[in-house]
Amino acid sequence: MDALVLAGGIPQPDHPLYKYTQGQAKALLEIAGKPMVQWVLDALGNAKKVDNVIVIGLPEDAEVTCSKPIYRIPNQGKMLANIQAGVDKMREITPEGEYVISVSADIPSVTGEMIDWLVDTAMETRDEVYYGIVPKEIMDARYPNSNRTFTKLKGIELCGADVHIAHHSMTTDPVHLAKWEVLIGKRKQPLKQAATIGIWTLALLLMGRLKLDDAIARVSKKLNISGRVIRWEYAEVAMDVDKPHQFELLRDELEEK
Repeated sequence: MDALVLAGGIPQPDHPLYKYTQGQAKALLEIAGKPMVQWVLDALGNAKKVDNVIVIGLPEDAEVTCSKPIYRIPNQGKMLANIQAGVDKMREITPEGEYVISVSADIPSVTGEMIDWLVDTAMETRDEVYYGIVPKEIMDARYPNSNRTFTKLKGIELCGADVHIAHHSMTTDPVHLAKWEVLIGKRKQPLKQAATIGIWTLALLLMGRLKLDDAIARVSKKLNISGRVIRWEYAEVAMDVDKPHQFELLRDELEEK
């Protein structure tokens, strides 16, 4: 399976990470002697289930490597456009490929073992989208000061992982794309995401009565897809670098290694 690495984010002056990036790509923040994205590329290189790696959004002069064949695509301006361009490239280099892994460039603690676990677990079924979540207790046990945004459903609090799998057809249907554009734009705002899915979904979420299985069914119906949630036991896939203290936490941890 081929993997997309989403590395197009550039913090602006009003972003908390700007004091570290100073107008450069967030993926190039140095952690323990190498760019943050290089840690992700090393993990994909170590993953037995990954064939090719497509990096999207890095500057042309960014020096990164991978032990797997690596392809680079310039930033398309928006996350969904970057994903589309990456899937188009995947279909070009692997015409027979059906699924693609999407990985954020800002989860430097991810490992090849975790990527392989995801592929094996997801491919037990034949769904169109596999969306990763990490329960709050898993996150808190590994990173008690992560300061992640958690969504409270009935019986579980969770946050989204930053590694997913999708069928390539998910970026070719115009109807799907319009809905994905809205949901991706609100990915850090659970209440607004719920409102996008439907007012009753929002009401159930606010009342604490929305179950995980029900949420999956509602999203699948809204987007007219077959979706499956992957419940991770690895907190590392949700420990992304959005704030200074998260960057410092991961930097200190990886420097110790």
